[in-house]
Amino acid sequence: MPVQLKVLFTVAEVFPLVKTGGLADVAAGLPEALKERGVDVRILLPGYRSVVSLLRTRPVGKPFKPLLSADRVRLLRSELPGRGIPIYLIDAPALYDRPGGPYSDHYGKDWWDNAIRFGVLSKVGALFGSGAGLDGWKADVLHLHDWHAGLASAYTHFDPRATAATVYTVHNLAYQGNFDRKVRKALGISSLAFHMDGLEFHGNLSFMKAGLYYSDQITTVSPTYARQIQTREHGCGMDGVIRKRSDRLTGILNGIDEQTWNPDRDPHLPARFNADSLAGKAKCKAVLEERTGLTPDPQGPIAVMMARMTAQKGWDLFVAAAPALLAEGLRLVAVGGEGPWQAALDRLAAQYPGRFAVVEAFSEEMAHLAEAGADLFLMPSLFEPGGLTQLYSQRYGTPPVVHRTGGLADSVTQATEANIKNGTGTGFLFNAPTSAALAAAVRTALDLYRNHPAQWIELRRNAMRKNSGWGAPAERYLGVYESAIDHRRAAAQAYG
Repeated sequence: MPVQLKVLFTVAEVFPLVKTGGLADVAAGLPEALKERGVDVRILLPGYRSVVSLLRTRPVGKPFKPLLSADRVRLLRSELPGRGIPIYLIDAPALYDRPGGPYSDHYGKDWWDNAIRFGVLSKVGALFGSGAGLDGWKADVLHLHDWHAGLASAYTHFDPRATAATVYTVHNLAYQGNFDRKVRKALGISSLAFHMDGLEFHGNLSFMKAGLYYSDQITTVSPTYARQIQTREHGCGMDGVIRKRSDRLTGILNGIDEQTWNPDRDPHLPARFNADSLAGKAKCKAVLEERTGLTPDPQGPIAVMMARMTAQKGWDLFVAAAPALLAEGLRLVAVGGEGPWQAALDRLAAQYPGRFAVVEAFSEEMAHLAEAGADLFLMPSLFEPGGLTQLYSQRYGTPPVVHRTGGLADSVTQATEANIKNGTGTGFLFNAPTSAALAAAVRTALDLYRNHPAQWIELRRNAMRKNSGWGAPAERYLGVYESAIDHRRAAAQAYG
């Protein structure tokens, strides 16, 4: 590898600037760990209205036109708050200066021109690895995240001046960035790339397939998910492509920012605690009861489910299992936001006042308080590529109850008596994605909570002492970068 490796993260969101899910946390935490290992790492992000307003920026270079179908853009440079990592914003008001979220408007409808918006992100990312680069800086590796940046692999592949290696990370294969084939010319994609052995996908142009097909290396966010996406059941139609490129695929379990998610220092909490002193967790539980309207009961267990309100996250299972769980004396808190299960949740809250609470407005403060104040954390996801909240819950001494899939299977160890004693047990797993299996796993947890208090405390301490930081994943990514560079060099030599 180069003496000082230069890596550009091309990504659609990064914490704390813009966040809709775990992608933003990864895009902040992993670069910091790489920086600590001597990597010159920088981040490229669309210049969303909300982001530009948060940062002090300065323009770099001259305006340029990345695509014929887009207006001229310019780059703005700043730093990621609190981390000192250089960040480039693509200043393109016609594409990004809008209300709503990064992908959709206030009504949840996808922006009509998302193909161009993220085509520009991909093209500018590719330019950082071609010719002289941009801003006097040229990347050795383009680390491309999810479908939004997938097209950068194709741009790099077909650019004779490109020298950067490409690493493509699949955070969730279900979101693929598939668009009408008519956008191909607007995106500047050669007809040579639009076929089955390229980025054509059932007649559409697929950003995800571009990343999978043209990148030098592919990663996904857990070893189990890397195996699952090669099957028809979990491959979302891309399993054939992934099997074909399985020699380039690596599953690396996500880490977490152990400074931001640290109950001993967390500014969001009403009281601090750690594995050796758990008293503050009781105070957090009391405040969670107060904030959510649960009937106070210091000894009564609370379980939280906190996730985007999508089918993937298992809200069907949670809603169906809730009456049985409430009958066991468990109190429940649902943190999700607006979605198709909102009415069912509201009915449960009305039917079980003081025992079932709904938090509609998600906030970082509530996320931290929920992790700290609950006794159990529920993640009945039908599939889960990596997952972060189960890592946060362990860090906060709140054993997770999870479906044995993807990153959940890789990051939670069943709390048997032997595993608790040897320090490995950290939570509870169930095999079938059904409400009955979820309820059975929760009953196992409640039995330990009520009847084996010493083991319960030790389980909490095991979870809190688990090393879930970014150090080990960062080392594995360095190995992937090296392999990508080797593949890129070999390809260049083969083509002369």
